[in-house]
Order: sequence, then C-alpha cells, then structure tokens
Amino acid sequence: MSQAISPAMFEVIVDRAQGPAVPVRAVLEKDLPGFLEAAPAFVQGLAAAADFKAKSGQLLIVPGEDGAASQVLFGLGAGGDPQAFRALAAKLPAGDYRLEPAPAGLDLAEAALAFALGSYRFDRYKQKREAHPRLVVEGIDLDEVRHVAHACALARDMVNTPPNDMGPLQIETIAREIAEQYGAQITVVTGDGLLEANYPAVHAVGRAAAAQRAPRMIELSWGEAGRPLVALVGKGVVFDTGGLDIKPSAGMRLMKKDMGGAAHALALGRMVMAARLPVRLSILVPAVENAISGDAMRPGDVLDSRKGLTIEVGNTDAEGRLILADALTRAGELEPALTIDLATLTGAARAALGPQLPPFYTDDEELAGQIEAAMAAASDPLWRMPLWKGYVDSLDSDVADVKNDSDAWAQAGSVTAALFLQKFAPSGPWVHLDIFAWNPRGRPGWPSGGEAQAIRALYRMLKDRFAA
Repeated sequence: MSQAISPAMFEVIVDRAQGPAVPVRAVLEKDLPGFLEAAPAFVQGLAAAADFKAKSGQLLIVPGEDGAASQVLFGLGAGGDPQAFRALAAKLPAGDYRLEPAPAGLDLAEAALAFALGSYRFDRYKQKREAHPRLVVEGIDLDEVRHVAHACALARDMVNTPPNDMGPLQIETIAREIAEQYGAQITVVTGDGLLEANYPAVHAVGRAAAAQRAPRMIELSWGEAGRPLVALVGKGVVFDTGGLDIKPSAGMRLMKKDMGGAAHALALGRMVMAARLPVRLSILVPAVENAISGDAMRPGDVLDSRKGLTIEVGNTDAEGRLILADALTRAGELEPALTIDLATLTGAARAALGPQLPPFYTDDEELAGQIEAAMAAASDPLWRMPLWKGYVDSLDSDVADVKNDSDAWAQAGSVTAALFLQKFAPSGPWVHLDIFAWNPRGRPGWPSGGEAQAIRALYRMLKDRFAA
C-alpha cells in the first residue's frame, strides 16, 4: 500500500522495547486514592498541582531527577474504556513506553488497537513529519492488532487523499495491490466497456469525467470454494460535484470523501483476508467521478440498470445510489450468504444522528443483533434505523420503474435512500450502512479528517458469525 498506508502505523505497538521504556500506569478513578497513598510525596504533590483525577484520557508525566519522564500516569475514568488509549497516543511525546501494570479487566488488545488508531496522522503532503510514541504491550496477538490498525489507516488515508490523487484509477490500483498481497483475483471493467458488461447506471454517472478518470467497476474475489460468500459493496464516488444539480461550494468542499464507502469496503476486506476468516469474499466497488460536461446525465433522464429496472433521475446529486444499484445487483448474482454495503450516501443521516453515529439498515433481526453486539464489544458505535415501508411509495415514478429522489412528503432522506437500495439488494441477509467517514471536530486521538467507521464492528461480527 505504498500510496495509501501511513508508515508509522506499522510500528506504534510492539511486544518488546529496543531500549529503556517509560512505564505507563493506567489508573481508574476509584483506584487513584490508593495509588497516590502508596506513591512518593513528590508524585502526590505533582498530581495535586496538576489536578490529576484519573479522568478518561487525562495524562500526567512524572519527571525523574534528570528531568526526563520517569513514569506516566494515565486516567481511564470510571469505566476503564480501552478507547481512552486513543488519547494517550495523541498526548505522549515521542519515545518508548511500556504499559505496566494494567488494571484488572482491561482488554489489552483493544487498548493496544486504540493506541494505534489514536496514533494516526495524515502527513503525506507535509515536509515535516512528527515522530510517534511507541507502546510496548505484552500478551496480545500483535499481528491481529496491526492488521486491523493498518486497514483502518488505509481507509482514512484514502478518504484524506485529495481528489487529484485519488481518482477511479487510484482506487483500482489500491484494489490490485490488496489482491496481489492476499492472493485474490481481480477484474476491472472501464469506460464504455461498462455498457457491454451491463453496468449502465455506473456508466451513466461516471461518463462525464475526463478520459483519465473514466468510470470503472472493480470486483475482487478471494477465498476457498465451498465456504460461505460475503459480498462487500462500497460507493466509490471520488468527487461529487452534484452533477448538473450542482452543489454549492460549501457542500462540495469535502466531496473528496465521497469514496469513503469504497475505502471502507476495501479496508474491511483487507481485515478479513489478513485474518484468513473461513469465508469467500467478493468486494464490489463502482468507482466514478460525478463530473459536469456536455455528456453528463440530466435531471429527467431515464437510466437502465443491471437489474432491468428503469430509474428516473430526479436529481443528479443522488448519484451514489445509482452506482450501488448496479453493484448490489451484481452481488445478488453471486448468491452471497451475506451482503454489506457501505456508502457516504446522505446528509439526512447526519441530520438525524450526527457525524459520530452512522445508521445501519437491515430487515434481518439476527444480523441486526449480531451487529449491535459486535459494535458494543469493539466500541465502534452504530445505530439501527428502520426500513420503513410507509415511505416506499415516495420513490414511485410516473415514467420509470423507480426514481432516485424521493417525494418531499417522505422527508426521511436516509431511510428512503436505503429503501431505494433494497430494491436492488440480494434476497438474503443484507445490511446498508450510511457512514460519514469524517471527523469534523479534532480532539486527542480523533484528529479531524478521514475516520474509519463501522468496519471494526463489522469485522468482529463476521468473525463471530462465520467462526470456524
């Protein structure tokens, strides 16, 4: 992943130090009084002066006689959430540190992963790059932690990369690198070949782009025959102008992240392949630019789709669901045991739940329960939203089988988008995730910019659902 992975992500968690390492003592709020009572008077005074209360993410560096750090006190708050270690990674100066001793009940692997996630920086375009602290954590599956951290970094790097360096070809290149690394097969259909291969909606959305940014359908296949097939579908709109229904400048500013679904599908697939989960995997990524030219699709156009349903284009800025329609139809042809689609699909999802809580949609109660259990275990928040059938009629068209923008009376834009996708989704278990893929507010451990959402929970769900 030479163009897409942050090198520092490979080294921030280690199982042994190369030299002296400063001890990090993670402390719960309830344990702080006993810890300080046994500590030297100097440490007690320093904690009092700094108002160190062991609140979640609170840090106190204790100097030694030479002025260098002799130990670090780190607060875990009342509950001891491992995600607090994201803040530790962001607040520590560069150097080697050792977690010792850990409070009873702390999930060391989750703490290590949180530290790795909190270490993330996107500095590809900066001449000056900061050194990272490293944390020694013993007794964990280091490879597993690194695989998940690397995949999340891949998703974030792809989302953060500006559109001039992250077009459809670059997404294809990353997919090919993943396929080569894990022994997967990959096929790509490009440009007018999409019409011959029966991906008419993908072609319609992407045909207005410059030739070097031609639309394409990427399909990556991995796994042994006879195992259950998991289909991962990701929206790959590398930049969304809105088409002829052009976005205002404020709405266009972050549209480099509109390929976040593709980035997340590739990252989740990478986790699955790295762990060699007992499944077959198909990753389907329609990669397009929703550009403006004389050949751009128009409001009022009626498009063909791979499924055979005709689609009236009510709004050219509702393009993501068009390319996903063809990709989901292709997924259904593969007869998957489970289909997951990920897309930065609607602003309505953010209006309903904000940037930190992506909604998911499924009618499969067992699958919904598995996702909710996994998200709690992985501290990767999601919220189930309803596929409310009362709004299906809002997608009716007078001239086609369906339209891509719902009637205003339905109002619930994220719900109606999910209902549109359901018309094209495979008949088996299916879940749609309307992710944001972005941190609008930077804070320690969660820098502003691209964020990996839902894929740690989905990975845990897949491990549980398809356990060997």
